[in-house]
Amino acid sequence: MKVRKAVIPVAGLGTRFLPATKSVAKEMLPIVDRPTIHYIVEEAAQAGIENIIFVTASGKHAIEDYFDRSVELEIALEKKGDEGRLKLIKDISEMVQVNSVRQKTPLGLGHAVLCAKDLVGNEPFVVLLGDDMVRAEVPATRQLADAYEKTQRAVLGTFRVPDEDTHLYGIVDIESSDGRLHKVAGMVEKPSENSPSNLAIIGRYVLPPEIFECIERTPRGKGNEIQLTDALNILNEAEGQGVYAYELEGERFDAGNIIGFLEANIGYALEREELAGPLKDILKKYLARE
Repeated sequence: MKVRKAVIPVAGLGTRFLPATKSVAKEMLPIVDRPTIHYIVEEAAQAGIENIIFVTASGKHAIEDYFDRSVELEIALEKKGDEGRLKLIKDISEMVQVNSVRQKTPLGLGHAVLCAKDLVGNEPFVVLLGDDMVRAEVPATRQLADAYEKTQRAVLGTFRVPDEDTHLYGIVDIESSDGRLHKVAGMVEKPSENSPSNLAIIGRYVLPPEIFECIERTPRGKGNEIQLTDALNILNEAEGQGVYAYELEGERFDAGNIIGFLEANIGYALEREELAGPLKDILKKYLARE
């Protein structure tokens, strides 16, 4: 079955970016001239996703407004004759169909995904986390959807990380490999030592609808949260199921911390012909002061 729906949890408080996120949703902080969430939804749309399901919380209405039409703005731009910007904002509202559901209590990623159960229905879906931005010739979501169509099993997006950083991620224990596709023996959340590999799970997943039952069976862990990794381990052990990991091609930015966010701004700006030259000059000016 084709993957048509995407779940994007956006209920987090964004405390790493305080005080900016006291009044602005973290997902609306800009990478160059577009909010972070724009790139995530655009990736999904480019992969053929037709329906986006935001799992939201209080104070996140700006995200839904961004992907809705702004008739007043369209009229103002039309009067100005600004056809370029008019097309840009119309394209945003027409990118995909958007729905939302509230996560009333923050109980972890697994719980956030479970909140979307009724809107997803009985079909496979992708989960995208806004902290992980992947710039790739073939969108990361498309890479995973292709792997899902091949395996008909859950597929995790992964990248290799330095051995000394494995404690920061969920890590895959590999059973067997076929190029970039790996059969998963198990998953360990932020191993303190003896990591089974350096293949780290990042914020991209293609999941079958059976994951919802696994989440419902998952006991709450640290912080009273329901971890998606724990539910995936249950899914991996279920009869007729299984989990694969796919090593994504492309460049990943961790926009969930300030340094990664700044790097993403630089990386995406340097891809823009009209910005690359001036930005390089600015960087040279400041680096020369050292």
